[in-house]
Amino acid sequence: MDAIMPGRERMSSRERVRRALAHQTTDRVPIAMICSGINEPARVALEVYLRRERGTGVDAWLKPFIDIREVAPRYIGPPLREGEDIWGVHRGVIGYGNGTGEYHEIDHYPLAGARTAADLDRHRWPSTDWFDYSVLPERIAALRSDGDPAIMVANGNLFESSWYMRGFERTLADLLEEPEFVRDLLDRVTTFHIAHFRKILAAANGGIDLVFTADDIGGQQGLLMSLKTWETLIKPFHVRLNRAIHEFGARVVYHSDGDVMDAAGGLVDMGIDVLEALQFNAGKMDPVALKAGWGGRLSFAGGVSVQATLPFGTADDVRNEVKRLITVLGKDGGYILGPSHLIQAGTPPENIVALFETAGSFYPY
Repeated sequence: MDAIMPGRERMSSRERVRRALAHQTTDRVPIAMICSGINEPARVALEVYLRRERGTGVDAWLKPFIDIREVAPRYIGPPLREGEDIWGVHRGVIGYGNGTGEYHEIDHYPLAGARTAADLDRHRWPSTDWFDYSVLPERIAALRSDGDPAIMVANGNLFESSWYMRGFERTLADLLEEPEFVRDLLDRVTTFHIAHFRKILAAANGGIDLVFTADDIGGQQGLLMSLKTWETLIKPFHVRLNRAIHEFGARVVYHSDGDVMDAAGGLVDMGIDVLEALQFNAGKMDPVALKAGWGGRLSFAGGVSVQATLPFGTADDVRNEVKRLITVLGKDGGYILGPSHLIQAGTPPENIVALFETAGSFYPY
């Protein structure tokens, strides 16, 4: 299926995304899977369905729909053991639940026992010397030659990188008991990310459109901490990061799961351009309220429910949800449609097809 509204002049993916984020109308709504994808068992089921019903595979079928693709520098740093990241955090396989494939979770928090600045000094912090940024122009050119997508680089997750090293419960307690320790930890994480993204964006020389940043600060019923705590201890570091990214003309995508309605104004103030995930099954999350309150200063991405509609609704339910989100969030531009997170195992292939094909053919503006 051709992923474009009938009778409209086709835009390149990059132009489509840029115009949408400039709050202008486009040939169709931009579509992306930012911080998402298709869980492997769901992907296998979709592959079988598409081979039978469309005579094609998942990658070839998805390609005309997806407007944003990701690029990264080449890692040349110290060898990392399997499951280890640059922060020294290790994720191990802890289960295979119900045929959904391997499930990985953190099993080593390198700063779990840290108490002082001296403890932080002893940690092996990542360095920009661990990356070869010179490969970026060639990698971007290769992507540009294949459909001219918008290009995104990841991943500036400041609070998350910190608690990955420290432990989630311990870090939440630190916010109340050891705020200066938290500031020291966040400062070190932020300093690396700023230096890293500056080198990426400088090497890309304008070729990168979006920088993905993140911190899951919302739960199912509200923020994971008080708004004051977030405003005081976490937000200032994202302000620093966002300011550095904007120096190069790139736009900031910010991801958070959960109910972040109480922080929406603060997220705008801290300099993000796109709020992503949009978990509308959580708490007070509401597309109408988001668009009415902040749509003039903020764009949105995601939104199609992986908690309810995609796994448990009908194909018609999915079509109706996609149309509603485009109608509400896509008015006057400012919306990139996609799933609210990873499409889960057990999601009917018909529903996945309904999501993308409806998005590719419905645009009322």
